[in-house]
Amino acid sequence: MPAYSYAPQPFVRPPELDGGTTGAPVAIVGAGPIGLAMAIDLALQGIRSVVLDDNNVVSVGSRAICWAKRTLEIFDRLGVGERMLEKGVTWKVGRLFHGDEEVYSFDLLPEDGHKYPAFINLQQYYVEQYLLERAREFPELIDIRFLSKVVDHAACVDGVRLTVETPEGTYELAADWLLACDGAKSATRERMGLDFSGQTFEEQFLIADIEMDESPFGDHGIAERWFWFDPTFHPGKSALLHAQPDNIYRIDLQLDLGADAKVEASEAMVIPRIRAIVGDKPFRLDWLSVYKFRCIKLDRFVHGRVAFVGDSAHVVSPFGARGGNGGIQDVDNLGWKLAAVLKGEADEALIESYHEERSHGSAENILNSARSTNFMTPKTEIEALFRRETLRMAHDQPFARRLINSGRLSVPCSLEGFALQTPGEGLVRPGQPMVDAPLGNGWLLPLVQGDFTLVGFGEIELPDGGVRRIGIGQSGKGYPTHDDRAGYALQRYGTGVAYLVRPDGHAAAVFHGEVNEPALKEALARAMGRSCEREMA
Repeated sequence: MPAYSYAPQPFVRPPELDGGTTGAPVAIVGAGPIGLAMAIDLALQGIRSVVLDDNNVVSVGSRAICWAKRTLEIFDRLGVGERMLEKGVTWKVGRLFHGDEEVYSFDLLPEDGHKYPAFINLQQYYVEQYLLERAREFPELIDIRFLSKVVDHAACVDGVRLTVETPEGTYELAADWLLACDGAKSATRERMGLDFSGQTFEEQFLIADIEMDESPFGDHGIAERWFWFDPTFHPGKSALLHAQPDNIYRIDLQLDLGADAKVEASEAMVIPRIRAIVGDKPFRLDWLSVYKFRCIKLDRFVHGRVAFVGDSAHVVSPFGARGGNGGIQDVDNLGWKLAAVLKGEADEALIESYHEERSHGSAENILNSARSTNFMTPKTEIEALFRRETLRMAHDQPFARRLINSGRLSVPCSLEGFALQTPGEGLVRPGQPMVDAPLGNGWLLPLVQGDFTLVGFGEIELPDGGVRRIGIGQSGKGYPTHDDRAGYALQRYGTGVAYLVRPDGHAAAVFHGEVNEPALKEALARAMGRSCEREMA
C-alpha cells in the first residue's frame, strides 16, 4: 500500500451537456500543480476559469518534491505556502561524496531574515491536494472538471473552441484563451504539431521512494541533500538521497547506458540496490520510476490565444529542481498579464512578454541542467577527464570543489534588460525578484506581491501615482508604513530609495532620493506594455 491515500474526485455533469454555457474566459487543460496554481492566480484577480483534466486523482508517486524558496513565496501569495512549509521537510545543506568520502558541503541560505527556507521537500501529491482544496475556495471563479478529456481544439473568431469528452458525452466549450498546462506529453502541443528543440540524453536514472522508520542519514539525523559520485554501493555511477515527509526517502540511481527500464524498475533489481545503501535497516518500497534526462523547450510559448505553461512548454532534467519550480514561475509571470488583458487594462500584446521572459527563464534552466547532466554523465573523453580530475582534486583542493556539478539548484530568474523594466541601478535591479525581509508586524514580500506596488525604504516620499504605496522604516505618512526593527529591509534595499514592484514580485523600476510622479507613471505604463503618452491620454 502506498503511504498516501488517493481519493478519486467525482465527475460533475457540466452545463454544456444540457445545452447550457459556462462563460468563463479561460480554459485550463491540466489539473496538476501548474494548472491549479494558474486557476488560483486568476481567481485572486477576479478572472473565471474552467480546469479540465482527463484523470480524477492527484499525481501517482512523489514526482516533483523539491520546492525552492522563490516558489514557496509564490505559493504563499496563492494561499498554500504556509501549509506546504508545515508539512514539508525543510533543508538547506547539501553534501557531495566521491566514493564514500565527503569532499564538499554547502549551505543554500546561510543568512537569517527570510520567511521561507532555501528548499522544502514535499511530494507532488500533497502539493496538488493543497492546491485543489484552495481552488475549491473559489466556487464562483474556478470550475474544476475531472474525467474531462480535451480531444480537440480550434481557433475561432474571438478565442478557442474545445471539444471535451466525458463519461456522459462529448460537448463543445468556448473560451477566450486556452492555457495548456497538460505536461511534458501535452496533447495540446501534439495536436498543434509543435516540436520541442533541445537535447535528450540517453542516460537513465531510477527513482525509488522508500519508507523507513530509521533515517538513512545516520548520525546526521537531519534532512539534507546527499549526492555521490562513484560510491562503493553503486560503483561507477551517481546516486542521490533526499528526505520527504511521512518517513519517505527518495533515492536516485544512475543506470547503465541502454538498460531496460522495465527490468530496472522491478523489485528484484531495486531491493538489493537499496539494501546496499541502507544496510539491514527495514524499509518498504513506496514508488518506482525510471526517467531520461531531457533539456528541451518550445520555440514559442504563445500561439494566438493558446499559451503553454510548465512542462508543456519546457522540460529539464530533475537534478537542480528546475522543472516544477520553473513552471510555477511561469504561472507567476502569466497570471497578472492575462488578467490585465481580460480586464481591458492592457493590450493583448502584453502576453508576448510572457513568451519573451519565460522562454528566457527556461533557456537559463536548460543551460544549467545540461551542464549538470554533462558533468554527471560525460559524453567525451575530455569531459570524462575533467570530471575525473575535478573529483580527485576536490578531496584536498577547495577551488576544485566549486567545479563539481551535481545539479546547480534552482534560483529565481532575473528579467533584467527585458522590455517591461525601466533601466536603473539599485541593490535590487529592475528585473530582479524582490528579496524578503522581516518587518515589525510581518514580512515584506506578502505586502508587495499581487498588485503593482510602490515601496519606499527610509526617508523618501511616495507620491500617489495610481498604485498601492507602502513605506518601510517610515512613519506619519498617508499610506501604510512598517518598522524595520531587525534592519534587514534597509540593508537589502538601501535607504532613500523606492521600488516599483510588479504583481509577480519583480522590481520594475528604481527611484533614488525622490519619486517623480511623471517618471513613476512612465515606469508603470512601460511595465504594462503601454507607452506613457497613451497612459496619460
